[in-house]
Amino acid sequence: MSEESDSLRTSPSVASLSENELPPAPKPPGYVCSLSEELVTKAREELQEKPEWRLRDVQALRDMVRKDFPNLRTSLDDAFLLRFLRARKFDYDRALQLLINYHSCRRSWPEVFHNLKPSALKDVLASGFLTVLPHTDPRGCHILCLRPDRWIPSNYPITENIRVIYLTLEKLIQSEETQVNGIVILADYKGVSLSKASHFGPFIAKKVIGILQDGFPIRIKAVHVVNEPRIFKGIFAIIKPFLKEKIANRFFLHGSDLNSLHTNLPKSILPKEYGGTAGELDIAAWSAVLLASEEDFVREFCQPVPACDSILGRALLPEGLTSEAQCDDSMRAVKSQLYSCY
Repeated sequence: MSEESDSLRTSPSVASLSENELPPAPKPPGYVCSLSEELVTKAREELQEKPEWRLRDVQALRDMVRKDFPNLRTSLDDAFLLRFLRARKFDYDRALQLLINYHSCRRSWPEVFHNLKPSALKDVLASGFLTVLPHTDPRGCHILCLRPDRWIPSNYPITENIRVIYLTLEKLIQSEETQVNGIVILADYKGVSLSKASHFGPFIAKKVIGILQDGFPIRIKAVHVVNEPRIFKGIFAIIKPFLKEKIANRFFLHGSDLNSLHTNLPKSILPKEYGGTAGELDIAAWSAVLLASEEDFVREFCQPVPACDSILGRALLPEGLTSEAQCDDSMRAVKSQLYSCY
């Protein structure tokens, strides 16, 4: 029987069940596209997504998972699998690898993904380290604003910042518009010191970039860096070897020249802190969005999973997710790079 006809079957009424028998859990609703006609056209042109073949493509990916990775604990819902197809332009094999990488990343870095929920990160959210601006850019991309100067290393480790970034990406990617349009990152490095930069060594950098490039179904369309001090040359020297050329070419360093920033992000969508006309930067609104999604994150990230599934062996990990021993760059070498920027 087809999935469509399956979804039309009704569950037995509670009255027909014995006292000790519970009704079966309802099936998740079938996929209903929420994209505008304009975005359907954009998805067709940029992502090779054909609406008439969409569910066929999702079923093909679902069949591949069931055949090749039957023990993979993953959602097989239409909407969930569609994220991975869109992120890899409907290439089945690449979408499957991305899905495997997604779960590998989560299981290979427990200090980031264990107990991952907004209520566990209230201090980070309150610090203003991260927020999402209320307006999208002209291409429809949400703008994720990072301010590393708001992080005080003595308060919590750098992995807490990474946890908040991941929570934000998970929330953003629920939107089909974001799946098609992608996101933009605005990173303000004002006041970032040598001691703070040294926390972001090669091991952390490689793992974070491995997730963003090969382990998460998100399209990063641009990274705009403002107010970067000389120390940023050292930070970027650590990051760049792990970046694919396509992503490296999407980094734009503006310094303190906000006019340069405004050629890419109009004043009308930026807060006044970045020369914009959209009011003051509001960190509370995005924090409220995440905190309101607490139950979803608890259901998704706070259930027990195997520490290391045999099907998620090292051979399946994206390049950026190698072990700490394999990334043996010493912090002394990192600091030497950073000091050379002064």
